[in-house]
Amino acid sequence: MPQPNGYSINAALSDENKDSEPLIENEEKTVPPLCCSARYNLAILMFLGFSVVYGLRVNLSVAMVAMTNNTSPAPSENRSVVHACPRPSGSENTSDTFQNPEGIPQYSWDSETQGWLLGAFFFGYLCTQIPGGYLAGHYGGSVFLGLGVLGTAALTLLTPLAAGMGSYWLFALRALEGFGEGVTFPAMMAMWARWAPPLERSRLIAVSGSGASFGTFVALPLTGYICQTLGWPAVFYICGGSGCLWAVLWFMFVSDDPRTHRRINEEERDYIVKSIGPQGTGHGWSVPLLPMLLSVPLWAIIITQMCSNWAFYTLLTSLPTYMNDVLHYDLQSNGFLSAVPSIGGWAVSLLSGVVADSLIERKVFSITVVRKILTLIGLWLPAAFLVAVGYSGCNHILAVTFLTLSTTVGAVSNSGVFINQIDIAPRYAGILLGITNTFGTIPGVIAPIATGYFTEDHTLAGWRKVFWVSAGINVGGALVFTIFGSGEIQPWAATEEERAETEKKSSRSIAE
Repeated sequence: MPQPNGYSINAALSDENKDSEPLIENEEKTVPPLCCSARYNLAILMFLGFSVVYGLRVNLSVAMVAMTNNTSPAPSENRSVVHACPRPSGSENTSDTFQNPEGIPQYSWDSETQGWLLGAFFFGYLCTQIPGGYLAGHYGGSVFLGLGVLGTAALTLLTPLAAGMGSYWLFALRALEGFGEGVTFPAMMAMWARWAPPLERSRLIAVSGSGASFGTFVALPLTGYICQTLGWPAVFYICGGSGCLWAVLWFMFVSDDPRTHRRINEEERDYIVKSIGPQGTGHGWSVPLLPMLLSVPLWAIIITQMCSNWAFYTLLTSLPTYMNDVLHYDLQSNGFLSAVPSIGGWAVSLLSGVVADSLIERKVFSITVVRKILTLIGLWLPAAFLVAVGYSGCNHILAVTFLTLSTTVGAVSNSGVFINQIDIAPRYAGILLGITNTFGTIPGVIAPIATGYFTEDHTLAGWRKVFWVSAGINVGGALVFTIFGSGEIQPWAATEEERAETEKKSSRSIAE
């Protein structure tokens, strides 16, 4: 069925001249402003939700320094622990043990145990990505996103109790938190498949997803401050309570679809529905699993996200340990400096979304070329900066500068490979994100454990290996996406209406 006022950007294109066809025909009707619109309010609520989500995810990374009474493994009888870098002047006589407020417990967890605890979240996170994306694509994503954050927040409140019962209990609790949070990103993508007009897609997803960087920026220094003033248990009570409060606002103001939103105006609703076209509907119970499994562009996304996430999760979980063990920052400074890279990533993520939409709207490049350029920039430059961190030695300023540059520039890829699912199959964006995020979470399990293995002696050489491995994997992922990635809707993702429209166009062209 032809779309009113032209056709949607999501319409399946004929095989001929794909990149030369207009993305969306010019309309006399003015596009409703983005500011203060229902779709932008949804992006802001998602932004706040993912800020909370990442606060719940990273708080343990800093709190671990306060929870353990020695971050170094016990020295052997014939060997003393050698610090990678000299301590700052005036701190030579300070103890490795963090001084908690009186009455706050600490635990004797070696670096290997800490690595497993930091990776525990991702064991559960792996399990619910695909089911969450599938169900969100069928029913709508608002319930799954809201319950995912609420469940994770409620479990976070139990962290001090689980830690007191032992490391195995804390591992199980963190895995359960990951289980609950695993549905959040697929649910987000399923919602944007129904809410994001194609020419605003990059910036809306960038605004909502940038909550991850902003939440990390806020949570890391705040965690260090709370640990020093109130004790580490307060971190989990405050973060958990914030998640529960956000869930109340989410369920009050959010709707799965613009057609059912109670406060959207008619002009905006019609604009969204007409722009997205038939791709803005649920995919039903059946999905084309075999074509998905055989889709080269989908595998390009999977492999590239796995490679990119190795470096991302390495820094997310292990940067506070690097700041503590190598650069010897106190906990409050540690939390702040570990967070500095995230604020740059937040700003660049927003900017890259605007740039991507502008390039596509003005037809400077095709969607495919835009996604590939941003992915190359967002993976290769951070790789170079990570290698530079390894060779900055004990120079605190250089190390923090290169880490900040790596994370900041890396956010460019958020408008590249990380939203490519909604380009190649809008209707199935939720389940596709579930699939790619499931594979992309594997580095979250392995990277902290590998980092613990490489750095068990707390040497600069060990950390240099960590950064080299991360950089090499980044470069490999960028090459895979450049060669095999695509921004075109795949044939298996087209609706019946789109297939019929394509056949009509083909028939007309043959008749002419």
